Amino acid sequence: MRNQIDLLATVTVLGVLEQAYFALQVIYARRKYKISPPETTGHPEFERIFRAQVNCSEYFPIFVSLLWVAGIFFHQGAAAAAGLLYLCARLQYFRGYARAPHGRLGPLYASARLLWLLLGLAVAGLLGHFVSLSSAVAETALGRRLRLLFAW
Repeated sequence: MRNQIDLLATVTVLGVLEQAYFALQVIYARRKYKISPPETTGHPEFERIFRAQVNCSEYFPIFVSLLWVAGIFFHQGAAAAAGLLYLCARLQYFRGYARAPHGRLGPLYASARLLWLLLGLAVAGLLGHFVSLSSAVAETALGRRLRLLFAW
């Protein structure tokens, strides 16, 4: 069982560590620019770091969900590879946004494409699962009777 999900678990833990890194950067920026919680405005560099962290956090549940569904129902290796690329793109997004607002755009588009890829893998895997499941049901005695009854 573990060898069927080890890559997904590894990418998930790396993603959690990345989220922790982003949160730490906000803490460091708060200290540097003397901005106490719950304030979210102040120095422009702080605001960019804060926004980058929030934006990354907003997409993290979507990423983890798609990673696991794609990995379990399509292919663990393909999902893990896309997941690693996604995490790299989000790191570049964070760094780019912290430097300047326009620095986020290229990595933002790359990470969005990777989420769409994971979504496609997840949907393909689920479709394949349900098609094979319906084929298995069709081969049972009940399935043969229903086929005769409804002339499939």
